[in-house]
Amino acid sequence: MTYSFLLGGTDIEPLPAVYQRNFSAETLEDRRRRVAAAIGAGARALVQGAAVQPGSGIFRQSNEMYYLTGVEVPHTYLMIDGDTAESTLYLPHQNPGKERVEGPSLHADDPEEVARLTGVARVAPIEALATDLSRLALRPQPPTLLTPTRPAEGAAVSRDSVLAAIAESAADPWSSSETREAHFVARLRDAFPTLTIGDLSPVLDSLRERKDPTEIDLLRWAGQLTADGITAAMRATEPGVTEFQLAAISNYVFLAGGARDEGYRGIVGGGTNAWHGHYGRQSDELVAGELVLMDHAPDVAYYTSDIGRMWPVDGTFSDDQRRLYDFIVRYHREFLTRLGPGVVPRELLAEVRAVMEPVVRDTPWSYPHHQTAAAGALDFPGHLSHPVGMPVHDVGDYRSRPLEEGVVFALDPMLWIPEERQYVRCEDTVVITSDGCEVVTGAAPLDCDEIEAEMKKPGPFDGWDPRTTWSGPIAGRRP
Repeated sequence: MTYSFLLGGTDIEPLPAVYQRNFSAETLEDRRRRVAAAIGAGARALVQGAAVQPGSGIFRQSNEMYYLTGVEVPHTYLMIDGDTAESTLYLPHQNPGKERVEGPSLHADDPEEVARLTGVARVAPIEALATDLSRLALRPQPPTLLTPTRPAEGAAVSRDSVLAAIAESAADPWSSSETREAHFVARLRDAFPTLTIGDLSPVLDSLRERKDPTEIDLLRWAGQLTADGITAAMRATEPGVTEFQLAAISNYVFLAGGARDEGYRGIVGGGTNAWHGHYGRQSDELVAGELVLMDHAPDVAYYTSDIGRMWPVDGTFSDDQRRLYDFIVRYHREFLTRLGPGVVPRELLAEVRAVMEPVVRDTPWSYPHHQTAAAGALDFPGHLSHPVGMPVHDVGDYRSRPLEEGVVFALDPMLWIPEERQYVRCEDTVVITSDGCEVVTGAAPLDCDEIEAEMKKPGPFDGWDPRTTWSGPIAGRRP
């Protein structure tokens, strides 16, 4: 199938080119103006882009730099003037040898074209940044310089995963845990001690929390691909298929639909592997009688999605599996019917809890510990899980205040049964709209009956045309 119908006739492009075509210069300029307004007069915002990485992969800009400029060039810097709201973009010079091998790129030696595309007032080479900073430092009252201090996100990276890696590295006395951001701040302070350095991260996080219409279009595209990838994996599931084969199927769907890559390492856990919530080894064969958990999404033009579905390896839920999964799906739907602008997450949790308590009490559970697990799920505060946007665990804090239109997050009710090392969940990415919510991953089957019916359909490979529909059984078993 194709995905142009999702985009409402817009010119959204999935793959990187010399310059992106998803966000207009006016949109990017408005974002930079909002940064200027937030930092105020007497301040400057300075954003450092991502560094070049070794290897043959396509360069991926840091999310913050891309959000403000759309530029996919390594070693890019952006200065925003809080007094005038004008911006300067610092780029490397043209590298003919690199362009001959990799293709053309934006550079500082064509400032008119860069300014036209991005809407910045001035384009300068990297070496001009030091000169501009020295001029600021020489002023009788130097402006405050605000730069992000929280770790930047890149390909398949969320801030929480970066911080976890930093913590692990810090425990190794032979390893360095210094981030690129910390190094940049230290260099600025060493070179220009008269400048007061502040943190720009809270400003950028706040701006990114609510998505604009083009961002929501991209999230719809990512959500549709996510649902299609999960659905294809359902159809391919049978005993003996490996976890990595399901991940390969969904990733194939993502790439065929225009994604640049997967948004994060796919979670595919059969049986008790699902107990590990972020299990990513994808190494085991699926076993009849067990459930498989899958959570996988693409990177579509710097935006991703999030989903969670569980289904029986042999195509039919047992009575116990159906009872547990039905409970979580019911819990999920109770949230969906109540989400909308002005809803207070804490109050919503309490409201849905009151609805689900009789369900816990009246369900004919097979074992007391199943009922205990269901009751414990009502105490868990994290079902309105995390923001979703450029990374799967996006920045922002929507749970501490009423929900607003344009907020996007993962709805992920779950329960744990430690006696059986069983984890049961279903997850969707939702957008808060003017009158409720939109489930952008909602095309993936959710109910037990829907899932069983889907699993009876042909698998995704033989004779499959990504522009039309799935057909044929799965091929390519591991020898």
